[in-house]
Amino acid sequence: MTVEVAIRAHRPTNRALQKLVITEFKQAWREPVGLLLGVFVPVIFLVIFGLAPGLRKPIGPTVPTSYMTESVPLLIGMTLCLIALITLPIPIVMQRQSSFLRRLSTTPVAPQWLLAAEVLVSLALAVLAMLLIVLGSHLFFGVETPADLPGFVLSALLATAALFSLGLMVAARAPDPRVAGPAGAVLFYPLMFFAGLWTPRETMSDLMRTISDFTPLGAGMQAMLKSMQGGVPPAQSLLVMAGYAAILGFAATKLFRWE
Repeated sequence: MTVEVAIRAHRPTNRALQKLVITEFKQAWREPVGLLLGVFVPVIFLVIFGLAPGLRKPIGPTVPTSYMTESVPLLIGMTLCLIALITLPIPIVMQRQSSFLRRLSTTPVAPQWLLAAEVLVSLALAVLAMLLIVLGSHLFFGVETPADLPGFVLSALLATAALFSLGLMVAARAPDPRVAGPAGAVLFYPLMFFAGLWTPRETMSDLMRTISDFTPLGAGMQAMLKSMQGGVPPAQSLLVMAGYAAILGFAATKLFRWE
């Protein structure tokens, strides 16, 4: 009976989660690193791309898509990478290093709910940025909205899940913020490269495109761009993202240490 009462006392409630989410939102507002990196930086890039006339032209005679159209999923990928690899893991690592998670485990609120609150705040920032990018590119720079909206949303959600799982892996293994930050940066640049930030996928070699297809962001780029053009997201791309989300999410859960 005593054990059962203790378990019930430790079981988190919806109200506790709501308070944690509100607290994390306030913290994100007071220290707006995630807002600046994950929202404003991609929007600034959108404006820069949109004001460059050459980016509105077709990529080539056999590729009717313009660079501006391709920049939409690319900027969404940048948003997800910055939030997942920089702004999500570092606060978690800092809270573990300061023993806050260990102290939280002695309260009726389980530490897992703090992670859930962090993920929800990061997800809200990601959704805000994605809406600004899609609507801003359409209203101000003439980019068509996704022709296959359900496919686009599914692709964006799977890309979010895959990259957030990667970010949680960084949080699970990084011993302190001095490691978490560089680790996220080391992952950020190759992911963005294979997504086509510096070299468009159409100009990549066959080997590079194959590697891109099997990265979470390269697969997400393919799926979102296909949806924007009116096609069905490739099953391979969806499976790649789902695989990353499932495997990395499971591994992060098993490897995570609260103290």
